[in-house]
Amino acid sequence: MTHPMPAIRLAVDIGGTFVDAMELDTRTHAVRFRKSPTTPARPWEGVLAAVGLLGTDPAEVELFIHGTTLGLNAVLERRGEPTGIIANAGFRDIFLLGRGNVPADHMYDFQYQRPESLVRRAATIGVRGRLDYKGRVVEELDPGDVREAARILVEEQGVRTIAVCFLHSYLNPEHELRAAELVREAYPEVTVSVSTDIVREYREYERTSTTVLDAYIRPIFERYVDRLESGLAEDGFAGRFLIMRSGGGSMTSAVAKTSPMHTVLSGPAGGIAGASYVAAALGRDNLLTFDIGGTSLDTCVIERGQAVAAYEAKLEQFPLLIPAYDIRTIGAGGGSIAYLDRGLLKVGPQSAGAVPGPVCYGRGGDRPTVTDAAVALGYVDPDRFLGGDMRLHDEAARDALREQIAEPLGLAVEAAAAGVFDVLLAKTVGAVRQITVERGHDPRVFSLLAFGGAGPLLAPLLAREMGIPEVIVPFAPSGFSAWGMLTADIVDDVSRTVMTTLDDADLDALEAVFAEAESAAAASLAAQAIPAGQAVLERAMEVRYLGQEHSLTVPVGRDLRPDAVRAAFEELHHARYGHVMDNRLQILNLRVRGIGRIDKPELPAYEPGDGDPARARIGSRDAFDFGAREVTSFAVYDRAKLEPGDVLDGPALIDEGTSTTVVHSGQRVQVNPFGHLLVTLTPEVRS
Repeated sequence: MTHPMPAIRLAVDIGGTFVDAMELDTRTHAVRFRKSPTTPARPWEGVLAAVGLLGTDPAEVELFIHGTTLGLNAVLERRGEPTGIIANAGFRDIFLLGRGNVPADHMYDFQYQRPESLVRRAATIGVRGRLDYKGRVVEELDPGDVREAARILVEEQGVRTIAVCFLHSYLNPEHELRAAELVREAYPEVTVSVSTDIVREYREYERTSTTVLDAYIRPIFERYVDRLESGLAEDGFAGRFLIMRSGGGSMTSAVAKTSPMHTVLSGPAGGIAGASYVAAALGRDNLLTFDIGGTSLDTCVIERGQAVAAYEAKLEQFPLLIPAYDIRTIGAGGGSIAYLDRGLLKVGPQSAGAVPGPVCYGRGGDRPTVTDAAVALGYVDPDRFLGGDMRLHDEAARDALREQIAEPLGLAVEAAAAGVFDVLLAKTVGAVRQITVERGHDPRVFSLLAFGGAGPLLAPLLAREMGIPEVIVPFAPSGFSAWGMLTADIVDDVSRTVMTTLDDADLDALEAVFAEAESAAAASLAAQAIPAGQAVLERAMEVRYLGQEHSLTVPVGRDLRPDAVRAAFEELHHARYGHVMDNRLQILNLRVRGIGRIDKPELPAYEPGDGDPARARIGSRDAFDFGAREVTSFAVYDRAKLEPGDVLDGPALIDEGTSTTVVHSGQRVQVNPFGHLLVTLTPEVRS
């Protein structure tokens, strides 16, 4: 008896409150979606529970792709393993000293103290051995020093993971690789992170910081992936296991365990990948993503159909030299706690998280949150939350708002709940302005793609406030990040620092460096089972005006002539900043992105209905209309019953169990052929 080939793909995204699981049947393009509470103490259990709720037979799954905030949370909550550093003699304090700068919001705070480091000074040791600025050996590495450093770190300081980072090793990894080999020989149970295995770029502090954080989370990440893989295998899964990368694309779980730092922002990356795919399908060149989950709000610019990327990220005060989408994140989500601070109403960044969660969850939470405010404003139906699987305690939410917010301010409960949304909206506007107005973008020429459990709840309100002409709400918005992961190719990024002016660059030398980086990228893809015919290699240069700090990443092809590179740089610089200069250009890094294409899920188009949404109307409910600043009657629609071509005007609530789209007066909703909701101003308001 022959068994059919596996044809199911699963994508799972862990958020601060819920785990989202999305199933795609590649034969029918049908999508199913379920949510399960996050289990912070044993995160793999929440993932397996979400998969179990789908009822999918793991033996039928050909591809499992995962986005996780495990590494991110390990740093934020200081749950990493005791970590040590092996550096050059005389330079053991690079990580502890950093750049010596004071954060902008503490510039005039003379009592400011830097946060406690992840690594104790006693767990940092220098060893003899040096390279010069061209990567040439000045002093040979002393094996005895390395062995003694490892002995002190492991046996006396109790470290379980070690970061190895030497000066100028990005030009020559020889000493780092030898040091790591010596440590592993002496203490095979200790994990070792090597800077040149993670990033081959200049700037010693940033490279050291990236390596230290990689070492800090590596043991936890490896255990997590191993337990998740074994749990899936026990249920019959034998397909490919991929994990999202912070800068887009995915990698195999085996590769992820060797470079977990590339996963720290992988959860939001799934939504950005999906947004780029939707932007292309809908013909929207300029798109703002708007992702609100339980603990945070993430927003990113998609310009000319491509998400804006950066090659340096930040985790708390620690810089990371990893490719990442340029995402602005604020501590404002459905679980963000509302409170009074000396009589002023504030929202977040503290979150009720998954445990105990908002008051309305009935799990022990006693502080009002954004979700509680949404319930009090009438936006969320307590009986239909999570499709009816979880009944909300609406009266408890109102009581908490009344006692902790409304009565101290002398307000009605609805006014206090509206105030929570006003404060959240003000924070949201600030985050969106950072990546639009402050970078020369006019938000009024962008569409806003709203997803995450609370994205559609707030997006129409944000659009009113900022003059954004269109809000797009995709199907199953609370699971959109998981769906976006299904669109992600397998990717690896390789970089090499060259540090030369464009006019003085040796074109043959540049070509040789590019060729070496391409070979490394191609080898990585081959190791992840990507056939040579499906591998695509993209070249880019990181270029800046000589003497400036900030640079731009310029796509280049095979033509490396200075005039061609300068023309590409100036086109990008003018688009980004509105001007160009005659100054000389400096090349910092050469970058190669290796891409292994995978089949993408289709966006099926549906036949239009009769344009009358009456069939989808399931009643009405009193709720707060920000258009009129008062409680009024909202028509309530079941999104599953809306059809392409349907048009309806606010005030209206479009309920789909795991998310609610709130349409205020003066706004109109149209259903496009893909089933997306397009929220715009009504013609009379627009005029």
